[in-house]
Amino acid sequence: MIDQASLGLVCRALAEDLAGYGDITSAWTVPAELPGRAVIEAREELVVCGLPLAETVLAQIEPRAAFTCLTEDGALAKAGTEVAVIEGPARGILGAERTMLNFLIHLSGVATQSRRFALAVEGTGATVVDTRKTIPGLRAWQKRAVVYGGCGNHRFGLFDMALVKNNHLEAAGGVREALARVRAARPYYTKVEVEVESEADLREAIACEADIIMLDNQDLESLARMVRVARELRPGVVLEASGRVGLATVRAVAETGVDLISTSALTMGAPPVDLGLTLSVGGRSAAGREGGADAAGR
Repeated sequence: MIDQASLGLVCRALAEDLAGYGDITSAWTVPAELPGRAVIEAREELVVCGLPLAETVLAQIEPRAAFTCLTEDGALAKAGTEVAVIEGPARGILGAERTMLNFLIHLSGVATQSRRFALAVEGTGATVVDTRKTIPGLRAWQKRAVVYGGCGNHRFGLFDMALVKNNHLEAAGGVREALARVRAARPYYTKVEVEVESEADLREAIACEADIIMLDNQDLESLARMVRVARELRPGVVLEASGRVGLATVRAVAETGVDLISTSALTMGAPPVDLGLTLSVGGRSAAGREGGADAAGR
């Protein structure tokens, strides 16, 4: 079962594809009651995510069809693994096909990308976390995919954590002034993080007892130096590195001693994975197999 927000997401996606007219190609070429069986298959190694959304897409298009998961969200699937089987009217399966795959290809891509980052920092003690750079409407599912891949979630939105960034510092008049305002206003349970780019601001943030300090846009040498300074002043402070972190650099960043590494590459930089759907009718496999973002079947 999915929540109402996710159901709304599915309905909007289908409205975009069907626009009230339906799948005219399938309606004109596929007999209404022709039974079909389709297999969704991983064509490369990937972490699965989005099966509940795909199942809901099918239910909205063709309630008589049965969607059977052969694995689960968060599972690592090797190339050739059958992820799900669908049985029911072929016309309905075809109408749901692209929207189901769109959700699965993207969200499994985020989960798979997150797994790459988690493996890259393994053994360092650092955790790679996501950011608010997400596709509008998909944030909850993208953040779920990040966790399935083995990374962590940063704040969900603007409401659940105070993150004082450069523009806030400019508007408030500096680190000390900004944090004083936050401390005066916040409920006791709200975490406070501040972004710093200089050692002077770092020292001020520690003196003001920020819960988390983001060391932004530092080269490795500067980052390591600021970590040492922070640990000397307050050993238990949580340190986060951010800014232009990719797979090629994330381990070196982790080895500076930071606790968290935030990067939008988990969500906005995740390439789509190759998942495909093969339809069989009357014992025959359909000639065209719809798959990833650049598949021949559109």
